[in-house]
Amino acid sequence: MSREELVAMTRNLVAHGAADTMEYADEIVRIPASAYTDPELFELEKQRIFRRLPLMVAPSCELPNPGDFKAMDICGVPLLLSRQKDGSMGAFLNMCTHRGNPVAKGCGNASRFTCGYHGWTFKADGDLLGVASPQDFGKVDKAAHCLKRFPVYENAGLIWVTLDPNSKLDIADYLCGYDELLKAFEFEGWTLFAQRTLPGPNWKTAYDGYLDFYHLPVLHKDTFGADFYNRANYFAYGPHQRLSTPSKFAIKVQGDDDQQMDLEAMSDDELPQEVLVQGVWTIFPHISIASFYGGGQRGAMISQLFPGASVGESYTTQFYVMENQPETPEQVQAAHDQFNFLEVVVRDEDYATGKRQHEALQSGLLKEVLFGRNEKGGQVFHQWAERLTQASDEELVEIFAREQRQAAE
Repeated sequence: MSREELVAMTRNLVAHGAADTMEYADEIVRIPASAYTDPELFELEKQRIFRRLPLMVAPSCELPNPGDFKAMDICGVPLLLSRQKDGSMGAFLNMCTHRGNPVAKGCGNASRFTCGYHGWTFKADGDLLGVASPQDFGKVDKAAHCLKRFPVYENAGLIWVTLDPNSKLDIADYLCGYDELLKAFEFEGWTLFAQRTLPGPNWKTAYDGYLDFYHLPVLHKDTFGADFYNRANYFAYGPHQRLSTPSKFAIKVQGDDDQQMDLEAMSDDELPQEVLVQGVWTIFPHISIASFYGGGQRGAMISQLFPGASVGESYTTQFYVMENQPETPEQVQAAHDQFNFLEVVVRDEDYATGKRQHEALQSGLLKEVLFGRNEKGGQVFHQWAERLTQASDEELVEIFAREQRQAAE
């Protein structure tokens, strides 16, 4: 993690805040309304984005111990995550190599997985351990019938998987160095306090909200307040973006009191870690990370968004992770209060609005939607979504190899 790079971002925000300015996109961008409502495009996005690009599938603290596992379905692909004995992460197609029945469900801790259909058993590393009634079944090459592996990568306390076992796209290349900056959150060693899953609108409609501060004092006037900031500067690493408000001030939480810090008056060495990660960090195509305080300590909500069954549906798992497990009843309640507040904001304000928006767009009477010069994050997101949906597998590899070369120059 480059503290110097994070400090430079902070100084950018402070300078713009002191001058009462922000960074603008070059122009207003128009996006076809059909980008949200076209069922054929939606199915193509599921195939060419969610089943082809690396996805952040879990925070590391969800699976902290050897033997911990998690089964999940992503766009029709059954995925099994399993923490190995050596601490590494395994990612497998959750399908028995006999008839395709899933070998695990939910989450838990196990050293082996037994198919509930015929009893074939696999080790936690995916190797086929035993075939039920082998004397009756016939000779099987166990090495040729292990669970299929997916590319997996773990860094910065987060786990990425590519749901294409034959992918040539290096996950670290895809992240464009962004994962090294995410280390500033210091998620390694954090704890998972709570999680839940919320239904939402079209996945791009939902994701737009994570890339947009413009709506905060309007849509969230009853929760955040009508005087809340609505400006953001954007820092891009390939398709991944951090957005943060340009301001010379930051709030430091100390017990029950909020202390305003004048960042302009502080030296680089004095800038606290939580200031360096303020704002919203998005990981294309479906992750948002934002810092919060609950129970008197640092926490963060990691929002993991996936397309639903139809073009107008999505679902989001919210992980509330904390630097330390709350200990006292008061700390536990304060953490729950913070997490519950965020549920209200997202479910009753962001996603409820997104559902109404999507229903209106489905009328077909509005041909385009606009992203202003102050909405650079949405512009960049939709440009990358279109570009990567249209790219071939070979072009995909070259796109991110080029991003790496440009970053190194």
